Amino acid sequence: MSLEDQVLLALQYWREYRTYFHIAQSWNINESTAFRIVRHVENTLIRSGRFSLPGKKALRQPDSVLEVVVVDVTESPVERPKKNNDKCFRAKKSITP
Repeated sequence: MSLEDQVLLALQYWREYRTYFHIAQSWNINESTAFRIVRHVENTLIRSGRFSLPGKKALRQPDSVLEVVVVDVTESPVERPKKNNDKCFRAKKSITP
């Protein structure tokens, strides 16, 4: 597989969150081969040094600006039939002797 195709395969994995099985099916390769290609591309990018994330201390610098995102994750109740509802359990009651 060409280097360009390997990078494209890795990008598909990262962007679409598809499983290795589904990516392998798309590229007509084995699932373990897809895993090895993604790992190879990741390791190559890490070794290059151009794609590293800043360390924990970089966030503590006084000149760094923090951005806060607030997300409302309030739970809402799910509407379900009442357990005492005879319509839901009528068939069940008539089956048992």
